[in-house]
Amino acid sequence: MTADRGRALSAVLLDVGEDAHSPEWERQVRERLLRFMSSLPPHVRTGLHAADMALDGFSMLTTGRRAHRLPPDTRARLLQRLTRLPGFEVLMDNAKIPLLLAAGASRHSSRPVRPFVRTDPPLDICPSSDWPDAHRVDAVVIGSGAGGAVAALTLASSGRSVVVLEEGRHFSTQELASRPPLDRFADAYRDGGATLAWGLPPVLLPLGRAVGGTTLVNSGTCFRTPHHVLKRWHRTHGVELADPTGFARHIDHVENLLGVGIPDPSVLGRNGGLALLGSERLGWSAAPLRRNATDCGGCCECIAGCPSGAKQAVHLSVLPAACAAGARIVTRARATHIVTAHHAGARRAIAVEAVRPDGTTFTISTGLVVVAAGALHTPALLRRSRLAGHPRLGRNLAIHPAVSVAGRFAEPVTGPGAGPNVLQSVGVDEWHHDGILIEATAAPPGMTSFVLPHLGRELKRELNDAGNLGLLGAMVSDRSSGRVRGMHRPVATYTLHADDGRRLLRSITHMGRILFAAGAREVLTGIPAHPAVASPDALDDVVRRIGHRRLHLSAFHPTGTAALGADDRRSPVRPDGRLRGTEGILVADACLLPSSPGVNPQITIMALAHAVTEQATRRDGG
Repeated sequence: MTADRGRALSAVLLDVGEDAHSPEWERQVRERLLRFMSSLPPHVRTGLHAADMALDGFSMLTTGRRAHRLPPDTRARLLQRLTRLPGFEVLMDNAKIPLLLAAGASRHSSRPVRPFVRTDPPLDICPSSDWPDAHRVDAVVIGSGAGGAVAALTLASSGRSVVVLEEGRHFSTQELASRPPLDRFADAYRDGGATLAWGLPPVLLPLGRAVGGTTLVNSGTCFRTPHHVLKRWHRTHGVELADPTGFARHIDHVENLLGVGIPDPSVLGRNGGLALLGSERLGWSAAPLRRNATDCGGCCECIAGCPSGAKQAVHLSVLPAACAAGARIVTRARATHIVTAHHAGARRAIAVEAVRPDGTTFTISTGLVVVAAGALHTPALLRRSRLAGHPRLGRNLAIHPAVSVAGRFAEPVTGPGAGPNVLQSVGVDEWHHDGILIEATAAPPGMTSFVLPHLGRELKRELNDAGNLGLLGAMVSDRSSGRVRGMHRPVATYTLHADDGRRLLRSITHMGRILFAAGAREVLTGIPAHPAVASPDALDDVVRRIGHRRLHLSAFHPTGTAALGADDRRSPVRPDGRLRGTEGILVADACLLPSSPGVNPQITIMALAHAVTEQATRRDGG
């Protein structure tokens, strides 16, 4: 049975064959599925293997044959019987996600790779295996993503010796250009992108783990922090750094580092063009999104790392400047503990302990630790370090829950023959006052947050027709109703507030109207019980009849779990970014945000990191 793992899933749920008469891409699906599953956490692998065995067992019980050995018509009849079982389609909906990833990669494995035209700027990188057991620097930055990169640059530019610890590894543009998207996806995300925020419904919450953090695999969308959000942080939370007038300088600095601008309209893509067309016909506000990829060629692979180097993630922009100023990056180094000691009546950070992949440890002595491990892993690190005395540490989690909708068009929208497309090309802000932001989204097959409907032959037909789908995604500015527990392997839980759920439902109707106005023949709702509608009225009827707990949710922006603020009872971090109760520790990542920013948070995180580390250098005489 072990040698046949994955065969039942691919045969029954996607109706793919492995015999000599099957198309080449179908024969590759199982191998790609197993390879991708090896990157997933053990509990996810176990669940998928259990589903595979259950399908095979049911096939043996009812037909006397293994599922992958059944003729296509018999497989179809088997699936019909399975779908009559209570809850079957809901359970299999989760199994479809890795299967569609594998199938999409197989169908497009022969796509031409864009020629490698750039040379990455140099980084001073040392693998942890070559790093000494003991070392001393002025500052240690834990995490090389949006916040950590800016912190490292700011501190190194002040003349301090800086070491950046990164748990993941470095991906060069040359490597990204030479590998298919799914292989990069599996390597560059923590747990193969299968991180979840547990709740009803559960929310997929992918996190990058690499030099550059999640900026390596994000969309490159760059929003300035909304003025009303900064005013709320300034007035309600007492964050002087968030004064809108002063904070603009930090945003300007970050945008200059990243080269933020509007991409060339020629690569905006048909998907973005349809979003603009539908919005214009409805009289709704929409515009191309600003990105840190003004030279984008429109390959839509940002989510697996840009294979051309056009997207200026921090490993191509901020970290090279930090290294030029003297910072060093230690890769494959997991920070396990911040060491503190009492000195002159105060508890102070004196070192960071880290572990190599082989289990050996090393220590870096320092007088300043900048924690930038992300909204899930920063609280866990502080707990391991016995620095979790504040009752709100790990609470206040906001994630920007999102839903996606697809419109079926007569002509290709993405894929071969459709021309270039940008991963996130157009923003529709007509409903931003209601906390809803809609973005036109395109990605490699199976890599969008939209899950194609149906099973078996119908699912394969949907996959074959995926190039004619125009995709929109909507996220809501949510209440901070989540929490991160644990210290070794953090666990996020999230309860979708009913008001946020209702806004997500409203966003489905808004997106459907845009797609119908742009000429869609039907709209795929993303709602398993009602997968497709042929008119806006029918969509309204579907949305009225379902509850928000039946939505398929994803999220990409966890924030707020070590929020800064003036109220020492509610904010684990002081308004200037220093961790309460301990000297010599700054927080400089998404944890700091007091509430949901309502927009893609990359620029906000980086600007806050610049503000708190710049202030620290001034305070300490740098």
